[in-house]
Amino acid sequence: MNSRNHYYLTIANIAQARGSDAALSWSGAGPADFAAALEEALHSPMLFERWRARQPEPDEVDPALGATDAQAQVRARVADLHVEVDVLTCLPMSLLRQRLNWLIGTAWQLHDVRPA
Repeated sequence: MNSRNHYYLTIANIAQARGSDAALSWSGAGPADFAAALEEALHSPMLFERWRARQPEPDEVDPALGATDAQAQVRARVADLHVEVDVLTCLPMSLLRQRLNWLIGTAWQLHDVRPA
């Protein structure tokens, strides 16, 4: 796997942050709920498997897209009028982006990436 990185994100309006597919979308109430949901999506293949099952040819989906990181950590906190999120993982940005988009759509913005 890749080296571990910190990904620093913001969510402007967490109350409206939802993915486009209700079957995959986060439905929590605040930063702590979101952090737990994203951490679970990075630890476990469950969200990926739900997405894969919804594809026209699930058996043709590259299993590497379901990679997980059992050591991933997610922290989220309110800061001013937005939520700041710190994700520590060895997964590449492409997989983190995939999970974020399933959970909250495009309601997030990456601000920085730093080696752990």
